Amino acid sequence: MAEEQRIVQHPQEKSDRAMVASLLNSEPTSYNLAEAARLRIRYEGFPGAKEIKQELDTLLQNWQLTEEELFAKTREIHWSSPVYNRRNQDTQEDWI
Repeated sequence: MAEEQRIVQHPQEKSDRAMVASLLNSEPTSYNLAEAARLRIRYEGFPGAKEIKQELDTLLQNWQLTEEELFAKTREIHWSSPVYNRRNQDTQEDWI
C-alpha cells in the first residue's frame, strides 16, 4: 500500500498566491524575475501548494523561460545590482 503524501499549507501561501497572481499579469522585469525565482525555490519539494506550483509553471511558459534560464537571469540580476531594498535591517528574512 502506497503511503499518501501529507498535504500541508505553507505559512506564506496566502500572500504568495497574491504575488503569483500579480506576476501572471506582469512583464519579466528584474524585480518580477527575482520574485518568481524566490517563489520557485520556496515551493520546490514542498508537499502542497499545487496551484501555486502550476501557476509558476504557467508564468515561465508565458515568459518563455525554463526554470534554468530563470535562475541564470536572476543570478545575473543579483550579481549586478540589489533587487530588494532593505528598509529595516532587523526584519526577518522571507526565505522560509
